[in-house]
Amino acid sequence: MSAEGASGIDLQGAAEGLVSVRIGGQAFGIPVLQVQDVIAQGTTNRVPLGPPEVAGSLNLRGRIVTAIDMRRRLGMEPRRSADGHMSVIVERHGELYALLVDDVGDVLWLPPTLHEAAPLTLSAEWRGLSLGLYRLEGELLLVLNIAEVLTLSRQAPASPAAAVARDAARPEQEPAVADGALVTR
Repeated sequence: MSAEGASGIDLQGAAEGLVSVRIGGQAFGIPVLQVQDVIAQGTTNRVPLGPPEVAGSLNLRGRIVTAIDMRRRLGMEPRRSADGHMSVIVERHGELYALLVDDVGDVLWLPPTLHEAAPLTLSAEWRGLSLGLYRLEGELLLVLNIAEVLTLSRQAPASPAAAVARDAARPEQEPAVADGALVTR
């Protein structure tokens, strides 16, 4: 399989390989050299008190893999439970992660001359997760920065014991009423 540009020059060595995926109707690209595997929907076990983006963990040939809900990571509407998904397995610092996406497409070999910076009109959060974009026929393909995607929020849901300890450490507050609602100052 050869990748040739409009000039007929072989671009395989110079082209950027991206696994194309769909998340919430938007096209994204994951650098092909960071992809270990692509698997169909599997059983995901919940991880108590994990960051909100962590959908759980799954077993991949005897290895525990952290599953990242890409819709949640990107601030999108949650996937309906009836909708299927696929997992793109990536590795970072010796750990495997499953990026849960709506669909996986082809591997695209795109010349670096067509690569553009993420536009300023893109949300700051998405710009921070992006390495730029490619303009394809009729749509934009955002290239995901896997290192940033896997930098998860540090805020895990508080355990009941932590919530009690936090509330006990707070000074007493007087309740007040504002616009008919009880609030604290």
